[in-house]
Amino acid sequence: MSERIVTLPSGLIVAVEPMSNTRTAAIGVYVGVGGRHDPAGHAGTSHFLEHVLFKGTARRGAIEISQAVDRLGGDINAYTSKEYTAFYCRVPARHAATGIGLIGELVTEPALRPADIEGERQVILEELAMDDDTPDDVAHQAFSAALFPHHPLGCDTAGDRQTVNAITAESLTEFFQSTYHTGNAVVAVAGAVDPDQVVEQVTEAFAPMPQGAGRLSSTVPTTQPAWGTVVLDDDTEQTHIVTGGRALPRDDADREALDVVNHVFGGGLSSRLFDEIRERRGLAYSVASSAVAFGDAGAWSVYAGTMPQHADAVCDLIDVELHRLVSFGITAEELEIARGYLTGSFEMGLEDSGARMARLGGQLLLRGEVRACDDQLARWDAVTLDDTRKVIERVYAGETITIRLGPAA
Repeated sequence: MSERIVTLPSGLIVAVEPMSNTRTAAIGVYVGVGGRHDPAGHAGTSHFLEHVLFKGTARRGAIEISQAVDRLGGDINAYTSKEYTAFYCRVPARHAATGIGLIGELVTEPALRPADIEGERQVILEELAMDDDTPDDVAHQAFSAALFPHHPLGCDTAGDRQTVNAITAESLTEFFQSTYHTGNAVVAVAGAVDPDQVVEQVTEAFAPMPQGAGRLSSTVPTTQPAWGTVVLDDDTEQTHIVTGGRALPRDDADREALDVVNHVFGGGLSSRLFDEIRERRGLAYSVASSAVAFGDAGAWSVYAGTMPQHADAVCDLIDVELHRLVSFGITAEELEIARGYLTGSFEMGLEDSGARMARLGGQLLLRGEVRACDDQLARWDAVTLDDTRKVIERVYAGETITIRLGPAA
């Protein structure tokens, strides 16, 4: 890789990765504010702000922003996670300067008109209603709330109806002014671009962004969950099952070993859970495990959707496979397959300019550095069976929470 990383005099970090085998450019702004930074009692503030920034700037309205992107044949979007907010667009490389200017305008010169804020509040309430009609989302959110009780990591990033209705135009503007600054943001660009030109274009486009003094602080989740099973009645065709527990933070030395074990357990088409529950028994269409990591905490989980009459059997099979994993670990062949999958899928993902942009922006914002691709590949290749046994004991041998959402028995 040939990344160029520059810190502007303002404190804003700019990362550029030129790619000779593409005709596109991906531009992203990563701001270190997410759901876990929302003010107490106002969950959803970061997400609300993300929405409102697309409502227009001092120079153009929402429809003009959309027209500007359509005119380039590009796309533009944003999302809010637990730890950051990302705004990104992808355009033909010849229009990279226009894309940089547009993204810069969105995040540095938003209009934040009270009327726009009130209008977008209704859109977000509709989004919450849509999520409430998606039972697997409801089950996953219930799992997060139970796993991280009384902590922002357990809250829905979009908030809830009560917290969204409590957010005012004044509080949203104040939140923007205190969080969107040069010390809390990274601009990442990847594609068929010239790094020198990109740095100049970003310098100009982000000149209005106020200077700030570094990343936001966050509280560590210390309250222990109430382990066990929670049954939620819902009028659904399937019973949605989420089970899991606490895992590892982002920079833990055993993270790569956890990646390997997760793939063996339920992370791929050759995984134990997929093979046993779907392929052999046909008890679920969707079954998978996952592991997520934050700066100071983590979680692992298994999800399965199954018809109510099969729910007990699916829960029993998950328990059996979990017990087998903890008792006997994984095999040498499973380790080889998992390492091959993780390294191969990582390398294939690097073919896309958007993926490279996301890698640059996310790692610089959350880690303060970009890990070399060869280094990351070597970390997965270096995982041994002893490493997997250690991480299984650390992560999967602990207590669990299970959410069962579906029709009453």
